[in-house]
Amino acid sequence: MFCIDNLPVLLLPKLTELASLGSQAPRLALVIDAREGVFLREVPRILDEVRRAGHQVEVLFLDASDDCLIRRFSETRRRHPLAPSDSVAEGIRRERAALRDLREMAHQVIDTSELSVHDLKRQVQARFSPAEHNQPAISLMSFGYRYGVPAQADLVLDLRFLPNPYFVPELKGLSGAHPDVMRFVLERPDAQVFLDKVVDMCRFLFPRYQHEGKAYLTLALGCTGGRHRSVAMVHELYRRLAPTQSGIQVWDRDLEKE
Repeated sequence: MFCIDNLPVLLLPKLTELASLGSQAPRLALVIDAREGVFLREVPRILDEVRRAGHQVEVLFLDASDDCLIRRFSETRRRHPLAPSDSVAEGIRRERAALRDLREMAHQVIDTSELSVHDLKRQVQARFSPAEHNQPAISLMSFGYRYGVPAQADLVLDLRFLPNPYFVPELKGLSGAHPDVMRFVLERPDAQVFLDKVVDMCRFLFPRYQHEGKAYLTLALGCTGGRHRSVAMVHELYRRLAPTQSGIQVWDRDLEKE
């Protein structure tokens, strides 16, 4: 795959034409942002032109909250390209207005506010890495409701009906991946019934998502803090699904948080 940052969108048709001259056309990843200026209004027309030429085009939009963006600009000490003087907040407002149409045409929007670079890489790979046998890439995510429901989740299930190991002194400091915590969570009859039903649901849904051409799917299981119940259940769900479903990965979003 070739990655090009800030390619003028007007050059995209010529780029795809040149890329098609080889025996095997490469996959291209192009970054477009507010630096396009007045040419941003041409993006819909250009993408339609490229699609009419027979190329598959997907739009991935990376977003973040205003507070997060302001903090990032402060930490890097960079000036926002659209900011008048030093008003980062006004630059962000102008940027959102300029990119509104691009965001609306996106096939997927990823909120990066709470993601590390490794988390973001995992999501992009889940979306665009070739999956074996054209099966959708499946992410099984554990998370804590304390830190918010993950915006990228396609399906969300609540595990707070299960007893919480946090209130067991000898288990409080351990994670859901520890055998003692897993035993505490999984020995509950309700946990086993829940897992049986979720596995049945997944085996029903995954082939249908594949038939519809869905490239990725994120199933998120949440508990209060994202350290015990959700981690144990996600790892057990992975153990049950992995033998018959390729392309599954586990993501413990909040495991390292206090």
